[in-house]
Amino acid sequence: MTTKQQLDEIRSLTARIGRPVRLMEVCGTHTMSAFRSGLRSLLPPSVTLLSGPGCPVCVTSNAYLDRAIALARRPGTMVATFGDMIRVPGTETSLERARAEGAQVRVVYSALDALKMARENPRAEVIFLGVGFETTVPGTAWALREARERVPNFRVLCAHKTMPHAMAALLRGGELRIDGFICPGHVSVIIGSQAYEFICRDFGTPCVVTGFEGADMLAGIAMLLRQLAESRAEVEIQYTRTVRREGNARARDVMNEVFRESDETWRGLGLIPRSGLAIRSRFAEHDAAVRFNDVAVPVPVEPKGCACGDVLRGSKTPRECPLFRKTCTPDHPVGACMVSSEGTCAAYYRYE
Repeated sequence: MTTKQQLDEIRSLTARIGRPVRLMEVCGTHTMSAFRSGLRSLLPPSVTLLSGPGCPVCVTSNAYLDRAIALARRPGTMVATFGDMIRVPGTETSLERARAEGAQVRVVYSALDALKMARENPRAEVIFLGVGFETTVPGTAWALREARERVPNFRVLCAHKTMPHAMAALLRGGELRIDGFICPGHVSVIIGSQAYEFICRDFGTPCVVTGFEGADMLAGIAMLLRQLAESRAEVEIQYTRTVRREGNARARDVMNEVFRESDETWRGLGLIPRSGLAIRSRFAEHDAAVRFNDVAVPVPVEPKGCACGDVLRGSKTPRECPLFRKTCTPDHPVGACMVSSEGTCAAYYRYE
């Protein structure tokens, strides 16, 4: 189907529905794709795309970041992190500033890179910042399995999160109406479309697992609108070239061996039951939160005036934040949503 045909179908479906529709993408890559492709400007005025908590760096709490900075300042400690975390402001400082002051903070591209770093620096405590959704969890789990056998100085400070229960929390909170979810493609490769079925059953909200090209997103939006027009609430897969209902069983087995379900704090959303992953007790020797539970951290405080939490819930757009494009820019970010390449504020700044 051509883009014109897809847009004609979307216009026809919105006319059938007969009311404004609000669809939320819960993936930072979808947010960037929608802006980069100009998708928002092509949709009918009655269809609004909301950006949700799809940026893993953005939803990581200040309490976690403050702890990571405190650990980085410990003598004999090296912190390994994905690049986006470096510049996120914590309560008092950032990992970038701590590194400038002498802390050993290294950027890595995977947990296995951090494991290699620990092998090469046996006298140091190497702490990997386990941040991310289900896409990156199997890699962290594999690294912990390897460390348990061969690398005694490797630790993980875990803040891994899972998406489906955060989606449910948004619906349960009732702060805004969400008519359908554009579900993340790469997360769904791991967990499968089955993970969202309770959203449809318990809340009557349609879900479509969607790819990342502009054409993918148009097709996914049309599928959601078709469900709304037909009064259905199901999980459908637009991204059929990669995602299956059952997901990747082998990856989930590794995750379940190393991690257990836990409650987790999300920036902007608060504590969400069953939305996080904690390291199981048999791997406690490699759990940085257990190993270094006496490290002193400041009481976490969010930046004054920053609307990042509201943006992550979809209740505000970056334009409604008083700091946006003024004191908060990519060069001088105040909030996490401006730092990450998947952050909504960064997307608005770059493309709007």
